[in-house]
Amino acid sequence: MSKDPEMRPAPMQAEEADSIRALATQLRVDSIRCSTNAGSGHPTSSLSAADLMAVLLTRHLRYDWEHPALPNNDHLIFSKGHASPLLYSMYRAAGVVEEDELLNTYRQFGARLQGHPTPVLPWVDVATGSLGQGLPVAVGVSLAGRYLDKLPFHTWVLCGDSELAEGSIWEALDKAAYYKLGNLTAVVDVNRLGQDGPTELQWDMDAYARRVEAFGARALVIDGHDLGQIDDALSRARSEPDRPTVILAKTIKGKGVPEIEDQNGWHGKALPADMAEKAIAALGGPSSVHVTTRPPESGTPAITPDAHVAVTLPDWKVGDKVATRAAFGAAVSALADRPEVVVLDGEVGNSTHAGEFKEVAPGRYFEIFIAEQQLVAAAIGLSVRGYVAFASSFAAFLVSRPFDFIRMAGVSEVNIRLVGTHAGVEIGQDGPSQMALEDIAAMRAVHSSTVLYPSDAPSTAQLVSAMADTPGISYLRATRGAYPVIYGPDEQFPLGGSKVHGASADDQVALIGAGITLHECLAAAEQLAQSGIKARVVDLYSIKPIDVDTLRRTCLETDGRIVVAEDHYAQGGIGSAVLEALASANTPKLHLALLAVRELPGSGEPKDLLNAAGISARHIAAAARDLVMD
Repeated sequence: MSKDPEMRPAPMQAEEADSIRALATQLRVDSIRCSTNAGSGHPTSSLSAADLMAVLLTRHLRYDWEHPALPNNDHLIFSKGHASPLLYSMYRAAGVVEEDELLNTYRQFGARLQGHPTPVLPWVDVATGSLGQGLPVAVGVSLAGRYLDKLPFHTWVLCGDSELAEGSIWEALDKAAYYKLGNLTAVVDVNRLGQDGPTELQWDMDAYARRVEAFGARALVIDGHDLGQIDDALSRARSEPDRPTVILAKTIKGKGVPEIEDQNGWHGKALPADMAEKAIAALGGPSSVHVTTRPPESGTPAITPDAHVAVTLPDWKVGDKVATRAAFGAAVSALADRPEVVVLDGEVGNSTHAGEFKEVAPGRYFEIFIAEQQLVAAAIGLSVRGYVAFASSFAAFLVSRPFDFIRMAGVSEVNIRLVGTHAGVEIGQDGPSQMALEDIAAMRAVHSSTVLYPSDAPSTAQLVSAMADTPGISYLRATRGAYPVIYGPDEQFPLGGSKVHGASADDQVALIGAGITLHECLAAAEQLAQSGIKARVVDLYSIKPIDVDTLRRTCLETDGRIVVAEDHYAQGGIGSAVLEALASANTPKLHLALLAVRELPGSGEPKDLLNAAGISARHIAAAARDLVMD
C-alpha cells in the first residue's frame, strides 16, 4: 500500500516551493509571537524544525482536521513536545486553532494550548514532553496499523537530537525494525544544541546514520532547511513498506533569527519583546497562510471492537491451589473472544502466563522482549488506536523500569492494563532484585490509576475482566505461588470493593490483607480463635479505589483495632492506603499495627521470607493480641 503512486505527491514546482517557504516563515513568526506573549516556551527548538514541518504539512501528511478520529488519518507525534509553539502554529495554519487562541492563551491557566501538548487537543494522540517517549508510542500506533487495522495510514514522529541519548529511542527503533514497520517515519531535528550546550554527537550525521542503520532502520541524511531534500526524503519514507525510516535533518537552532542562530543559552527562552518585534519584522511580519492538508483515503479497520461479546471466564473449585498469575493467563485468554483485546509481554510469557493468549489469538499477541519501556509504550500506542491492551511482565520490572512512561500515560489519560507478576518476598529464592516491593506505592501515585491485588483465581479472573472496561491505567499485582481458591464462582469483585470474612458483632480486631497476606490473615484469625479472640478478615483486593465505607465500619465495630499485613515495603503500600481512607473526622479512635517488609530481604523459601519480614500468620496473630490486650 505504501508504494501506491496515489500516496506520493507530484514533484514540487517552484510556485509551490514559494508557498511552502511562506508557510515555514509563518510558522517561525507564530512560534515567536506566541512564546513571547506567554513569556516562556521553546521558540528556538521550533524555528529549527519549521521547514521540515511545512513540507510535511503541505505535501505528505494525510489528515482530515475536522474529523481527527477518522481511522485512516495519518498520525503526527511531537516526541520533542517542547516544540509546542511550532505544533500549535501548524494547527493555526491548518485552520483548527484561531490566531487569538494561539497568541493569547498559550501556556495560560485553563487553556488547552499547554506548554507541552496533551490530548485535550483532539489532534494530539498522547502527551509528550518527557523526551524519548513519542517514538516508542508511535511504534504501538504503527503496530496497530500494520497488523490489526491493516490500514495504510503513516505515523510521523518529530524527534529532537537530544532525546537520541535516551535508550527508549533505540528500543523503539529496534522493535520497529523487528516488526517491519515501514509505516513509521522518525524525523530527527539535528540542531546540535541541547538545553545546556552541544548535544552528544552535535552534527556528526554519519555517526547518527550508523546507529540508526545498526538498529535495522533506514537512515536518510538531509539538509533540514532545503525544501527539495526534505520533500524527497518524506516521499522516500513511504516507499519501503517493510522498514522504518529515520530522516536525519541537519538544522540550525533558532533558524530565521540571525542573532540567536546556533547560539547556546537560548533553549527554553522566549525572545524579549523588543528582539521578537525586530525578528518578526525581518521575517516579513505576521501572515495568514492557510494550508489545505490532503485528506486520507477512506478505509475501515480490519478489526471491529465488540465489547458486548459474551465471555466465559474460567472457573475453579474452592480448595484448588492456583497461582493468580496462572489465573490471569486463563482469564485474558478467555477475553480473546473480544476482537479488540491485545496482549503484550516482555519475554516472560511462560511465567506470567500471558503466552496462553498467543495460543488462542496469535495475531493479537506482541512479544516486546526485554524492553519494558517499549512494552508499556506499545500498549499506549495500541490504546490510541482503540485497542484494549494488556501488558505483562514481572512486577519488579514492569513498574520500575518504564515508570515514566506509566506516569506520562496518566498525563495522556489513555487506557492501558498492566499485570505485574512475581511480586513481594513471596517469590522466594530469586532474591531481592526480583521482588517488587515498591510497585503498589508507585502505581497508587499515578493519575487515573486503579490498583488491584487479588488473592485467589476467581477474584483474579473477575478483576482481569473488569480491567478490560476500566478507564485509565489499571494495575493488577499477581503472586508467583499457588494458593487455595477461597471464593465460589458466583462471587463478584467490583472495583472499590472488599470482601469481609468471619465478621460478627463482637469482633475484637480486624486483620486486613491482600494477595498472599490475605491467606496469612485467614490463618492468623484461626489461631486467634483458638485463644478466644474474635477477628474478622478484610480482603482488600481493590487498593485504589479503596472501600472506605467498609474500612470505617470495620474500624467502628472493632474499637479501632486493625492489623494490616502486606508483602510490600511499609511506605506507600496497603497500610498507607488504609490510613488515608481512615483519615477523617468520622473515623473513631484508631489503633493500627502495620506489618510490612522493613528490611532488605534475601533468598529463601517463601514461608521463611514471610516469617523473616514479620508478615506471616504468627506475626499477624501476635500483633492482633497486642492490640486486644493493650
